[in-house]
Amino acid sequence: MGKLKLKVEIDKGSGFCFGVVEAINRAESHLDKGERIYCLGQIVHNEEEVGRLEKKGMITISHEDFKNLKGVKVLFRAHGEPPQSYEIAKKNGIELIDASCPIVTRLQQRVKKAYENGENVYIYGKHNHPEVIGLLGQTDNKAVVFQDLNELDIEKMPREITLFSQTTRDKRKYAEVIDILKKAGIKVKVNNTICGEVANRQPEIREFCKSFDKVVFVAGKKSSNGKVLYGVCENSNPNAYFVSSVAEIDSSWFGENETVGICGATSTPQWLMQEVKKHLESL
Repeated sequence: MGKLKLKVEIDKGSGFCFGVVEAINRAESHLDKGERIYCLGQIVHNEEEVGRLEKKGMITISHEDFKNLKGVKVLFRAHGEPPQSYEIAKKNGIELIDASCPIVTRLQQRVKKAYENGENVYIYGKHNHPEVIGLLGQTDNKAVVFQDLNELDIEKMPREITLFSQTTRDKRKYAEVIDILKKAGIKVKVNNTICGEVANRQPEIREFCKSFDKVVFVAGKKSSNGKVLYGVCENSNPNAYFVSSVAEIDSSWFGENETVGICGATSTPQWLMQEVKKHLESL
C-alpha cells in the first residue's frame, strides 16, 4: 500500500455491455487463430482497448478505406452499419463478421419500418455517431437527427412525428424532450429505444458514487455513453475525475486514508479499471 493508504473499490456494474463483449469476443476468436481482420471504425470507443486488439493484429479502418478493400475479412462493430456498408461488402467480396448489437439491429428495423410507412422520423442522438449514421441509413438519410432541442424549429415541425433515441442517450433528458414537444402541440409517437442495460447503470452509478470521498471515472474520450455516465457521477459526487488512462491520474486529487470509487462506461474494459485501482493503491 502507498503513502496515501487509499481504500479503493471498483463498481461491479461498470464495464463492457454485452454488445461490446460479443464484438470483442468475435474479433479475438479470429485474431487468436492468426487471421488478419479489419474493423470498420473503432471496435469500441476506448483507445486503450483498441490498442490492445491492434497489438494482436486487428487493423482499424475508415469507411473510405473500406470501399477499396476486396476479398478480406471485415468486422462490423456493435454500433451497427447503414445498408450501404452491406452493399459495398457484397460488391467487393468481403467476408463480414457482423457483430452489430441485436438491440441496435432491432432499432434499425423499427426506424426503417416507420420511414417506409411514410412517418416523419426524428432521432434524438449525437450527430455523426456511428450508431446514428446506421439509423439514418435506414431512412435514405432523410430522418431528422438532433442532440439538443435548440436545433429544432418547433413551430415549423410537422404536427405529428415518430421519435426514436440513440440507445445510449440519457433517459431523463429523452423524457424531457418528449414532454416539451408534446406541450408544444406535437403528436409524438414515442419509441423507448434507450438500452435497458445502459439506462439501469445511471441509478446504480448515482448510488455508488455517493459512498466515496473521491470517484475516478474511466472512459475513452470519444465515448458518448462515457460522457452521459460521467455527468451522473459528477451530479452525485462533485469530487469526480474523468480519466482515459492511468497516466492522467494526478495524486494531488487525493488525501490520506480517503475512499475512492472507480467506475466506467459500457465501453470501458475491466482490465483498465483494475490497472487504475492498482495505481491508486500504490500512491
